[in-house]
Amino acid sequence: MKISTKIKRLSVAFTLAGAALLSGCASSYVDTATKEVPVAQYKKPAQLKPVKLSFEFQSKGAPNSRATDLLKDQVAEQVNNSGVFTDAAGVPDAGILQVVLNNVPVEGQNPAAAGFVTGLTFGAVGSSVTDGYVCTISYLAPGQSQPVQVSARHAIHTTLGAASAPVNAEKSPSMEAAVRKMTRDVVSTALRDLSHSANFN
Repeated sequence: MKISTKIKRLSVAFTLAGAALLSGCASSYVDTATKEVPVAQYKKPAQLKPVKLSFEFQSKGAPNSRATDLLKDQVAEQVNNSGVFTDAAGVPDAGILQVVLNNVPVEGQNPAAAGFVTGLTFGAVGSSVTDGYVCTISYLAPGQSQPVQVSARHAIHTTLGAASAPVNAEKSPSMEAAVRKMTRDVVSTALRDLSHSANFN
């Protein structure tokens, strides 16, 4: 077989793989191991803690400004409705609350290869990819040098082609809806854990 023919066939194969990823054959599922925690389960302080809030979404530890912009208002609303914190506007002596949501790889996966196989088979052979997320919340009280820090984990599963739905997962109407639900779930879990931390109150 000529080299030019091999290159042409590889080019077609990669095009098919990309088409499978961009078509409507992808479905998103939010893992149910981590669930949204109602604010009633937070340990409420005697007085709301005024804080300056910062939020950042990261991809493998690197800042992701587009995702940060998408979710920052949602996270701020969640913090303000927690019954634990209040906005520090007009309060000179306030704490600092930092929320970082990091999209991390899941060990043992090869998403590119999974999508490639699905594309080659026009979706007949399904595949599944899992995105891991770690939410870290740090609270630095006024006059303190060491923050109180907690972390919580979550995951979103994406299936391609004829792959069956993952167990213990809830289907989402879109990837954005999945990301927003995952964020609510994992932030609420971390806020609950922070409010119950021995060093917090």
